[in-house]
Amino acid sequence: MTTTSASAPSPALSSEEFAELGASIRRAMNSVLDGKPDAVDAALTVLLAEGHLLIEDVPGVGKTMLARALARCVDATISRIQFTSDLLPADITGVSVFRQQLGTFEFTPGPVFAHIVIGDEINRASPKTQSALLECMEEQQVTVDGRTHRLETPFLVVATQNPIEMEGTYALPEAQRDRFMARISIGYPDPESEALMVRDREHGSPLDRVTPVIDVEGLRRMIATVREVFVSPAVERYAVAIVQATHDDPALRLGASPRSTLQLVRASRARAALDGRDFVLPDDIDALAVPVLSHRLVLMPRAQHPDGSLVRGVDEVVERIVASTAVPLPAAGD
Repeated sequence: MTTTSASAPSPALSSEEFAELGASIRRAMNSVLDGKPDAVDAALTVLLAEGHLLIEDVPGVGKTMLARALARCVDATISRIQFTSDLLPADITGVSVFRQQLGTFEFTPGPVFAHIVIGDEINRASPKTQSALLECMEEQQVTVDGRTHRLETPFLVVATQNPIEMEGTYALPEAQRDRFMARISIGYPDPESEALMVRDREHGSPLDRVTPVIDVEGLRRMIATVREVFVSPAVERYAVAIVQATHDDPALRLGASPRSTLQLVRASRARAALDGRDFVLPDDIDALAVPVLSHRLVLMPRAQHPDGSLVRGVDEVVERIVASTAVPLPAAGD
């Protein structure tokens, strides 16, 4: 048996309304994360492109702070899951509880039933628990005891993981990583931003000063606006060419999936809209290729570039592919 919920499509915003809301969200998030505008833009892009975000970095640089700042800017339902080794799938999705008085089972929703779900240290949970998110992230639903329950719309998972502390962690499998639209790293702040952070936090967390900028209906209208951004056939062919090049690159053992092509184009729509355009440029594809594709690729052992130099990271391969891929010229009828 399946339970579903339907809602009327939300109308798109004007370009002026969209730009004003986008700027307000950016300001609010930048007030929390000093000197990290690129990470803020990436998180907002993924939210508007209806994807999911993986934040991977060393401890203490603001991974969870970025996720919480994004959630605080939206007046929507928010939940946070602290992933641990003893966490069970039912702790995420929910469980059917037997009501003795009624003689029936009643479904109790888990924390995944929210508009924005923050998954802290996702790689500390077992693969069995990690897999509980696969259906949620791809199909926006949860199946428990043969019953399918629809999740909230919009639905965003922001997960963090620490690549340094490997004890007691389980690396995300390729299928799990492929569900995330983008992976970003925040990095260390520059000295000036770090000094500003010290002063700001003397009187409490800056999160306490952030108030919601937009409600759920406004967010739905922003997403509807992003869906209407035009992508020319030439730009589509450009995105496909970049992804196809990852399949044949000798430095890669695993290339990007067709899902990554869809998400690369979708994220490019959001980036274009945030820049005040109603059409996607090849520059949008170039800017998003590394965060959208890198976490889906697997390097060959001792991978080398065509010039014989060793590959230090998968980002280098993506950047080389983008640089060597020609932008297709518009064909007749495009």
